[in-house]
Amino acid sequence: MIWHRLCAVAKLSEGEPLGFRVSDRRIALFKVGDEVFATDDVCSHAFALLSTGFLEGHVIECPLHGAMFDVRDGKCQSGAYKDIKAFKVEIRDGEVYVELDGDAALQAADDGGVDVKP
Repeated sequence: MIWHRLCAVAKLSEGEPLGFRVSDRRIALFKVGDEVFATDDVCSHAFALLSTGFLEGHVIECPLHGAMFDVRDGKCQSGAYKDIKAFKVEIRDGEVYVELDGDAALQAADDGGVDVKP
């Protein structure tokens, strides 16, 4: 597992998810209170970016069909949808780091690192 710096904590606003891409993996960051959480950014039901969804407390709602996931652990909170992956997050010197598996890390290094989604 390898840690990747995604952004400064100051870039995150409570209740406003932010999406990133590390190679071919999409990651969503969520600020809830003083904590930051990271999950897959793509809904497990169909391709929809959770970072464009609606965050209420610790639950993100998919903008496409309303599936809900707990950002702390990725567990589905509604319907019969699959859980999404949640990632470990660390804050170091005001920067957000997310732990990803080695394959994504190697691809990210080959592709020039992390691209922030517009």
